[in-house]
Amino acid sequence: MSRSRILLRLLLCVFLFLLLCNAPAPAEDRVPAVAGQFYPGSATELRATLADFFAHAVQPMTKNPVEALIVPHAGYVFSGQVAASGFAQIDPQRSIENIFLIGVSHNAAYDGAAVYVSGDFLTPLGRVPVNTEIGRHLLERQGLFLEHNRAHAVEHALEVQLPFLQYHMKKPFKIVPILLGTADPAVCTRLAQALRPYFTEKNLFVVSTDLSHYPSYQDAVTIDRRTIDAVLSRSSDKLLRTVADNERTGTRDLATSMCGLGGVLLLQEMVGTDESENYTLVQYKNSGDVPEGKKNQVVGYAAITVTRAQKEKESFHVRPEDRRRLLAIARSTIEEYLQTHQPSDLHIEQLSATLRTPCGAFVTLKKHGDLRGCIGNFSGTEELAKTVQKMAIAAATEDYRFSPVTAAELKGLEIEISVLSPMRKVASAQEIQLGKHGIYIRKGNRAGTFLPQVAKDTGWSLEEFLGHCAQDKAGIGWEGWKDAELYVYEAEVFGESDNAAGR
Repeated sequence: MSRSRILLRLLLCVFLFLLLCNAPAPAEDRVPAVAGQFYPGSATELRATLADFFAHAVQPMTKNPVEALIVPHAGYVFSGQVAASGFAQIDPQRSIENIFLIGVSHNAAYDGAAVYVSGDFLTPLGRVPVNTEIGRHLLERQGLFLEHNRAHAVEHALEVQLPFLQYHMKKPFKIVPILLGTADPAVCTRLAQALRPYFTEKNLFVVSTDLSHYPSYQDAVTIDRRTIDAVLSRSSDKLLRTVADNERTGTRDLATSMCGLGGVLLLQEMVGTDESENYTLVQYKNSGDVPEGKKNQVVGYAAITVTRAQKEKESFHVRPEDRRRLLAIARSTIEEYLQTHQPSDLHIEQLSATLRTPCGAFVTLKKHGDLRGCIGNFSGTEELAKTVQKMAIAAATEDYRFSPVTAAELKGLEIEISVLSPMRKVASAQEIQLGKHGIYIRKGNRAGTFLPQVAKDTGWSLEEFLGHCAQDKAGIGWEGWKDAELYVYEAEVFGESDNAAGR
């Protein structure tokens, strides 16, 4: 063999070696470590167990979306019911992009937090995708986040939360598994600062912890109450003092007040002391509350939510004189348009500030109490008076459900106007208040709306309100709203029969 061929082969071998060295490592999915121990290993049995837990769970306690959740991580027979009550506070139809799972390692001590980016997590219910992009971005914060797959491989604190999420959440999500190796307050503060940009409405934080370990039943109730109060205080300093005070009580057999202390400290630092953030105790129990538990040595469990109070925007109000003016504009516009096919000049500069305000509106025509036409505009890009003028013409001549209004029947029609607030997207149907909110449902290029008064006029339940709108207005089927975008708005509604529009 010639020297040139030998050299060529050597170069090829070197190239292949370098290629293999620089090739990305194959995905390493995290397989279940405690299936069949902490929870059923059979998918069928696991689903049945979860179904029973959620059937007896505490019902949602607020309409505000859950931003963070503290839940226990013991064997399901002991803590599963409390955990289910916590997860039940989340709207199952909510679209959540990422769920940050925060726990403290029970098996290894290390500085910072271990982020799993090697693959997905597996449970008997299937695969849970990991957002490795976020994980790798966190790993760039060297000295704070690190890879420690061995710690993740045997840890139960995060794994036991996954079946609850897989069973309860109906829309796809990704997880960011984070396992703390320390409860050092300074480190937890730095971790909180790094994670705060992800504390948004599109993400959810789940913190895994149990409470007191191994005191008697009554001692656990007393100690856990103090610890829970410290969590609800929003103050990480108070929580640290309370845990230290608990240890100084000399309570018999008390090993710890909170095994996931670092994760809760991180959460409190990340959320801060903003009083618009509400910590709510959903449920408390301990292992002595189930037949399998012993009263002389128990472990405490709590489910706690963090939600943000929704600020009510000051509503736009139309005074009685402006209502009468809008109704007069609507009627005169229709009369003139039916005769000339041209709307009259409104002389906007002569109208009140309210009528010159850009605002959306609907105009509804009724004949002997029955609908005769209804058209509206959400955008609110034109002055309210102009919007009403255009919608009055459209309601009389462009509603595809009816023939155009004639001049002869106009006298017998009643005009009703709905002045709309700006639309607001909601994360959950539970935020919709019947009679107060109108709804706008959008899925792809299909959309439909119902004004707030539709719920009052029909007496529909929330499900019927949504179902009819999805099916009859948007054309996406009775249950189409469940995976559609939901918006709400409010309407100030007045008509010609409302005591001269003075109500």
